[in-house]
Amino acid sequence: MAGILAWFWNERFWLPHNVTWADLKNTDEATFPQVEDLYLACPLAFCIFMIRLVFERFIARPCALGLKIQANGPQKAQPNAILEKVFTAITKHPDEKRLEGLSKQLDWDVRTIQRWFRQRRNQEKPSTLARFCESMWRFTFYLYIFTYGVRFLKKTPWLWNTRECWYDYPYQPLTVDIHYYYILELSFYLSLLFSQFTDIRRKGFLVMFLHHLATISLITFAYVNNMARVGTLVMCLHDSADVLVEVAKMANYAKFQRLCNLLFVMFAMVFISSRLGVYPVWILNTTLFESWEIVGPYPSWWVFNLLLILLQFLHSFWSYLIVKIACRAISRGKAGKWNPLHVSKDDRSDIESSSDEDNGPPPTPVQKHHNSTTNGTNKVHGTNGYLSAGAPCPDEH
Repeated sequence: MAGILAWFWNERFWLPHNVTWADLKNTDEATFPQVEDLYLACPLAFCIFMIRLVFERFIARPCALGLKIQANGPQKAQPNAILEKVFTAITKHPDEKRLEGLSKQLDWDVRTIQRWFRQRRNQEKPSTLARFCESMWRFTFYLYIFTYGVRFLKKTPWLWNTRECWYDYPYQPLTVDIHYYYILELSFYLSLLFSQFTDIRRKGFLVMFLHHLATISLITFAYVNNMARVGTLVMCLHDSADVLVEVAKMANYAKFQRLCNLLFVMFAMVFISSRLGVYPVWILNTTLFESWEIVGPYPSWWVFNLLLILLQFLHSFWSYLIVKIACRAISRGKAGKWNPLHVSKDDRSDIESSSDEDNGPPPTPVQKHHNSTTNGTNKVHGTNGYLSAGAPCPDEH
């Protein structure tokens, strides 16, 4: 084990030329980042998760109920052993051939079976109340950490001149403010990484998981290498847009239409300008070019910049999704209200809508015959203007 640790913490990989770990040991005159400092993040991540549970139960939930957000989830599907077996063991999205077979077996019409599967899928999704509480927790943390970051950074010289990130590197002393900033951010993202498996399941689960891993790796790399100064700039820049997206989702869940639209536009502007403009021009410029000029490259320098470039690709992907959401919202908004988060189904979180017909039980064989005689009207108009002939279910958009 000692040999493995010695190989992993090889000075020639982690540190610039002619610098050793002994040079960065704490002294009476200066304190430097130590690997052992990061051990505190694991128990703190658990504490943050417990604080979140208390916050959602005693603060976010009363706020949601005060805004008249319903606590009940989507309507439950009528119990049916055959359909339940197909849903759990075979597929949650049966194709046309399987639907026809189930229709003959149960003597139900295909439309009713489609509705059952739609309700059953929704049954596994949390209520709007749960979504609101999750977003309120994230909004509260992001607002706090972003405010802290801005108040701290405005007093530092490297906010105004990024070359200060590399002068005297790596012998830059660690301050209490930087230590607190890093440990809190790392703990929060560790809690998100593990709670992602218990939180609301997103369509972009793997992408978000990759994002959390990249963020944790970047924070760890920056701290261990004492690239703490540039790391604070990266963290603060990313927190700026996260505040707006969470409060926009809260407004969406509370059905504050105009506020939601305004916040989404603000979020899109801040996200795209900061991630596609400020980040490459300000952050990547200093980590790639200014650091090369002042410090010079070494092995972990390449890895650190590779992670930053990976983050830039994720920024581009999410910017594309945001523009796509906005375009869809605007195009559909020509015929009604413009709600970007609803039109996209929150692209990650909105519960699929159900028709008014979902309120009743599956029809009897007599009702099925009646439905087939009126099927032409239903197929043309759908229900509430939401479903149309040949259109996929809302959750499949």
